[in-house]
Amino acid sequence: MRRLATTQADFGARLAELLAFEAAQDPQVDVTVAAILADVRSRGDAAVLDYTARFDGVSAQSVAALEIPGAELQAVLARIPGARRAALEMAAARVRDYHERQRAQSWGYTDADGTELGQQVTALDRAGLYVPGGKAAYPSSVIMNAVPAKVAGVAEVIMVVPTPRGEKNDLVLAAAAICGVDRVFTIGGAQAVAALAYGTATIPQVDKIVGPGNAYVAAAKRRVFGVVGIDMVAGPSEILVVGDGSTDPDWVAMDLFAQAEHDELAQAMLLAPDAKYLDAVAASMARQLQDMPRRAVIEASLNGRGALIAVRDLDEACELVNRIAPEHLELSVEHPERLLPRIRHAGAIFLGRYTSEALGDYCAGPNHVLPTSRTARFSSPLGVYDFQKRSSVIRVSREGALKLGKIAAELACGEGLTAHAKSAGYRMK
Repeated sequence: MRRLATTQADFGARLAELLAFEAAQDPQVDVTVAAILADVRSRGDAAVLDYTARFDGVSAQSVAALEIPGAELQAVLARIPGARRAALEMAAARVRDYHERQRAQSWGYTDADGTELGQQVTALDRAGLYVPGGKAAYPSSVIMNAVPAKVAGVAEVIMVVPTPRGEKNDLVLAAAAICGVDRVFTIGGAQAVAALAYGTATIPQVDKIVGPGNAYVAAAKRRVFGVVGIDMVAGPSEILVVGDGSTDPDWVAMDLFAQAEHDELAQAMLLAPDAKYLDAVAASMARQLQDMPRRAVIEASLNGRGALIAVRDLDEACELVNRIAPEHLELSVEHPERLLPRIRHAGAIFLGRYTSEALGDYCAGPNHVLPTSRTARFSSPLGVYDFQKRSSVIRVSREGALKLGKIAAELACGEGLTAHAKSAGYRMK
């Protein structure tokens, strides 16, 4: 794992190299995805069946046969171990409670001339939820994507999840039942994104597609944006820890591992003003790594994109945080509230030594779908607002038409738009 220091002459260049990442780096991925999207758009269900058989090893006579009935979801929920069910239900309840506070309301007012102005907030009709399958199963992803959609009032949530070789994950299906997902199809990859975006005879077109996936899914979401909405095109997961030396090095080492074990491209970094503390965390990582089941993945992640960075002080650490704009930020310091006002760019901010990022992944309450690859500079976590839209509402009174008409006509004439000016002028007579 590389060691950097802000005092190094080439630190800026080395940091930029460390942060550089393109979500779909392989041009061939985009070429393949473009062909799949076009095929599904053209052949619909038949193409979905072909790709599901080819990529997942699952053959079916129809796409309808790949849908999991609601009764089966409830049966799965009933048979999972009680402790797991309770954990899923408590996590969903906490996430729901947090997101209830995000729901926007319609509003309006009347100005002095009687013109009524406002904003009407409505939910999307239908949302598509992509849940990864294959290497790992993520019931937490179901919760984080389905709950805000339901809180927003989305009428129908369609979930797609690949089931390689027909292997279904009980926890994923149980989470779908708990969160009130309306329909579940066992398909994945770019073909699932295409089916949600364009619609087929069996799978209805959605208004927005959310949820993480591999490079093919990310490329597909990027290509269908505009036909439907998407949440974001996310890169590998990231964590940045700011430490003042007051947190047990073993805790911080494991927090870094928790991100690194996601995949080989995940990024885990630690900033600290005390070089001896960096040494202690490095020693702890070397010792604890031996017992990690996903040791190979963690090693690849830390060696490829990880870093221990020495800063001059916590003031410089905050400046660096805003430059990095991490997905997850742990302020593992004695008084994190003193640093919080200085943080402008971060997806989620975890305050204090007891607030591990892992709690945010599952059950703290806020959403774990967060901006990556420095997009926290201009993006926000997934939330209820992603499933609501706003319409402007205008009712102009007769008096308002006289006043506003003069303004509009003058500006329209200045733009050379005669019909605009006459449209406003007719109502002034």
